[in-house]
Amino acid sequence: MPQFLLQSAGCQIPVADDPNAVAIPKRTPNTIVKKLSYITVDKQDKDPSPLFGGRQSWKQREESFKLNSTMKVHCGFMKNSGADMISIDVKYIQKCKFVVASGIFDGYDIPHQPSNISRRSQKLFCFLMVVDEVSLDFIEKNTTVKIDSAGGKWVGIWRLITVHRLPFDEPRRNGKIPKILTHRLFPQAWYSIWIDGKMELIVDPLLILERYLWRGKYTFAVAVHKHHRSIYEEGDAIKRRKRYARPLVDLQMKMYYYEGMEPWSPKKKIPSDVPEGAVLIREHTTMTDLFSCLWFNEVNLFTPRDQISFGYVVHRLGDALKFFMFPNCEYNSLFILHRHTREHSSKVEWAKTIDEIVKKGLKESRGGLGLWTPYPADLSSVELPAVKRTSPAG
Repeated sequence: MPQFLLQSAGCQIPVADDPNAVAIPKRTPNTIVKKLSYITVDKQDKDPSPLFGGRQSWKQREESFKLNSTMKVHCGFMKNSGADMISIDVKYIQKCKFVVASGIFDGYDIPHQPSNISRRSQKLFCFLMVVDEVSLDFIEKNTTVKIDSAGGKWVGIWRLITVHRLPFDEPRRNGKIPKILTHRLFPQAWYSIWIDGKMELIVDPLLILERYLWRGKYTFAVAVHKHHRSIYEEGDAIKRRKRYARPLVDLQMKMYYYEGMEPWSPKKKIPSDVPEGAVLIREHTTMTDLFSCLWFNEVNLFTPRDQISFGYVVHRLGDALKFFMFPNCEYNSLFILHRHTREHSSKVEWAKTIDEIVKKGLKESRGGLGLWTPYPADLSSVELPAVKRTSPAG
């Protein structure tokens, strides 16, 4: 197949020349985990408004990392817990086997139209923009929304999918639902490409699947982080940038270090423990879906900073997930980055102590509960690895 090289800062990007010439391969067979199902009711949860992520115990969390041919795990979407779609949207997504997905929550952005999309990809892919009611209202006031004959709402190529009854207090957690649990929100999807809402896709999605999945026979692809290789570097940067409460970031990292998560080194089999999480490229095999469930469970239990928990879940699954971490310079050639219309901030991000979080009522009520549940070991003597700062806080 002829190829051309997209030039990026620092490296060349080999993508196929013509989307019409890309051969779509057969689906990857499920080998290690052959059947995956989901816990949707917790017997111990008597609340009429159950937690979206469930009440996963420490024992259930540990068992979920032990691979078997048949598995049943927590994976969000507990019965009657929120993130609902209206019937028009549910019907539309049933036909979507190839998906480009994005999301806007709390009115931070308006949809950016992709460019360089072939006619073949326009017909093959569903371009799904997941929004909450606040964002839908903001979009309708700031750009043109068209309504089709079935009642579906569109902004250019993007089909708007509105989720109702948001399950979390924290908008960042709500945004993790379509990002990480794409397979749960769009269960018919064979392949998906996630891009954050502030991004404008500039490469044909078929070329992306060919380059990052099919060529190397991978089922999951994500870019290496620009600056950080170790989750402890990433955690340090999150604290400096005040992206979540510092004592809670430390607590999550202490748990991971106690559980055997060593800092990244060249001895590890992967180029980094920290991804650029704004672009996720997936074939929805049972193993990829299991990874996404376990990743979401960590985000649900602890802080919403998913770049910390990604490497931990990779560590726990070992070689079971065949994924591709591609160079950061390739990542930067997939999109144009736009500024948010406004920056998100919540009071908990500025908290310096656990006492401050409790006394000022900053504790989240429906997410991060693992940070407030007694851990089955004493972490008081755990000292986090020293971090050599390789990037500015901003």
